Amino acid sequence: MARRTVAVIGGGCSGVLITRELLRCTDDDVLLIEPGEPGGGLAYGAAQPWHLLNSRAGAMSADPDDPYHFVRWAGAEPHEFRGRREYGRYLRDVFAQAAAAHPGRLRVRAARATALRLAATGYLVELDRPADRVPADQVVLATGNPAGAGPGAGLAEHPDYCADPWRPDALDAIPLDAPVLLVGTGLTAVDVALTLIADGRRRAPITAVSRRGQLPLSHTAAAAPPAAPALDDCATLRDVVRAVRASAAEAGDWRAVVDGLRPRMDELWVAFTAAEQEAFLRHLARPWECHRHRMAPSVGARIAELRRAGGFEVRAGGLRSVTGAAGGGLRVDFGAERRTFGAVVNCTGPGRLPGSAGPFIEGLIDAGLARVGPHGLGLDIDGAGRLVAAGGAVQPRLWLVGPLRRGARWETTAVPEIRAQARRLALDLAGSASRAPLLEAA
Repeated sequence: MARRTVAVIGGGCSGVLITRELLRCTDDDVLLIEPGEPGGGLAYGAAQPWHLLNSRAGAMSADPDDPYHFVRWAGAEPHEFRGRREYGRYLRDVFAQAAAAHPGRLRVRAARATALRLAATGYLVELDRPADRVPADQVVLATGNPAGAGPGAGLAEHPDYCADPWRPDALDAIPLDAPVLLVGTGLTAVDVALTLIADGRRRAPITAVSRRGQLPLSHTAAAAPPAAPALDDCATLRDVVRAVRASAAEAGDWRAVVDGLRPRMDELWVAFTAAEQEAFLRHLARPWECHRHRMAPSVGARIAELRRAGGFEVRAGGLRSVTGAAGGGLRVDFGAERRTFGAVVNCTGPGRLPGSAGPFIEGLIDAGLARVGPHGLGLDIDGAGRLVAAGGAVQPRLWLVGPLRRGARWETTAVPEIRAQARRLALDLAGSASRAPLLEAA
């Protein structure tokens, strides 16, 4: 019997990890569809030397069975925070080694997937070349995060607005002597601020703004062992919050409790009611992100120094509007005041679907092959990670891995969770029948 073909759409971190697991755990042929070099992606492809991982090296292994795989590859200590550019090289090497270990089973198409069509026994993946399409028995989406929400319509073509700070050379044209506004105060804003001051020539301040005005917190130099809070008697979101606060007070370092809670977040998220999930998103999601996705200690120290020197301001309250200024730059209305900036950079986190869906994901939703998941944070999936179609039926040959699982799950954006997803998905595919109906009842 001919081997199945599994198409993986997207070659960033999620695409590399699932490709590796498919090669190792199944007998299927794998077709990776990625316009750039596999292993780059948003997080690592445009990283600069001063951009560090926000997790210790000991947490960044690509191999679920070998926690220190990256540590050995990099010659690092488990507690170190290594460069994101280096981690991109690691992913590319992981990909190359997986391909070499399974000769003849992996093909790479340097193209962008533009649409997915049903075929007699699977799918046809349409590519960004006229009349170019490839067949696949199974498809895994590994396309990464939705686009950032941005500060509003009408700015896309303005020369002083940067919609995507990770686009090559996107920040090069920002003037050194004009103030800059970063919309968002998360890790992307931190990375952009470090880039803007990297050569030491910037003479104007940087401002970052978000609704809460909260920056990510910092890791400690030495990691404390995770301390899981006692949650056995917790029946509601309120109970969980109380238990976590009590554990943090008892432990003396909230970081250990956050790290201990992280492995249970998906279990808790699924158990919360829809109203509790909404309450979490309104009141707790941003504080959780600040505590969970922390800055490397050296990055946190550099940002603190920059703030003390007056070069970096963080403000709360969001903004009302951004318009072109008569003399150049952009006029920003914060509500209580208006200021002009030489440039505005979009550093917001992922937007909600369907508005922030890229063309490929938007096409899946429009065609009814997928539907928006809970709270618009990602796509809807079943417990195994298979996409749910518009009518509620599960698609047994259409899978999802990585950040677009968010909403149906919570912790799905970091390497430890994604590598676990990839392993389970590959094992499920290895045990599945070679020909299943295209739709199953939900």
